[in-house]
Amino acid sequence: MSDYMNGTGIQYHLHIQKGDVGRYVILPGDPKRVPLIAKYLEDAHQIADSREFVTYTGFLDGQKVSVTSTGIGGPSASIAMEELFACGADTFIRMGTCGGIALPVMGGDVVIATGAIRMEGTSREYAPIEFPAVAHFDVVTALAKAAKELGKKHHIGVVQCKDSFYGQHSPSIMPVSYELENKWEAWKRLGVLASEMESAAMFVVAARLGARCGSEFFVVGNQERELLGMDNPKLHDTEDAIKVAIQGIRNLIAMDTATEVSAN
Repeated sequence: MSDYMNGTGIQYHLHIQKGDVGRYVILPGDPKRVPLIAKYLEDAHQIADSREFVTYTGFLDGQKVSVTSTGIGGPSASIAMEELFACGADTFIRMGTCGGIALPVMGGDVVIATGAIRMEGTSREYAPIEFPAVAHFDVVTALAKAAKELGKKHHIGVVQCKDSFYGQHSPSIMPVSYELENKWEAWKRLGVLASEMESAAMFVVAARLGARCGSEFFVVGNQERELLGMDNPKLHDTEDAIKVAIQGIRNLIAMDTATEVSAN
């Protein structure tokens, strides 16, 4: 690939370089969430602010940990992962919001993805559609343990990823409504937990890079519950999901440290 930064070693989009970020990175979508997450790190400071990508780095349990925003959707999330990986990161937790699909999933809950439906475009430029978008077992285990430790109501399973937010929420007005509505019904019948926009791309990118990646989300609400006249709280404070991501990183650090000690 052409070097657009003239040999400086700075990544074109994120404006970071080797040494700027830790092995472990939390990836929210919204740049405004980055300092909210970074406050849980020791000695956290801003490394870069470029486009939708804001990066902070600090320390957690003695390990360098970073937080980088990705913006919305798979294309920018994949760019962030590629450039973070080039600078030394190899373990990623996507922390964001989602909308519930399965009826037990309610606003305020946490969803941890084991895999993602590839109803988006970015992952198709990395792998054939037959290749599954699967979260790394280590990260799923660490996040599930974190949610239990923190006493957070959570659900673990498959999520759906799409490129169009309004295709989910107003499918009937789209020219391809026949496809959107029929597939949504299939996701419901298959027990898919929630809908979001990044995990499928991120899981496939991680597979290509040989990295670890997992996702966990704060549920804003559930449109299926609303359609049925069921109680449907709509919440926006993502603090619970942030705490699960931070504890998830702590658990990964402990797991990795134990593995290194036993290997020696």
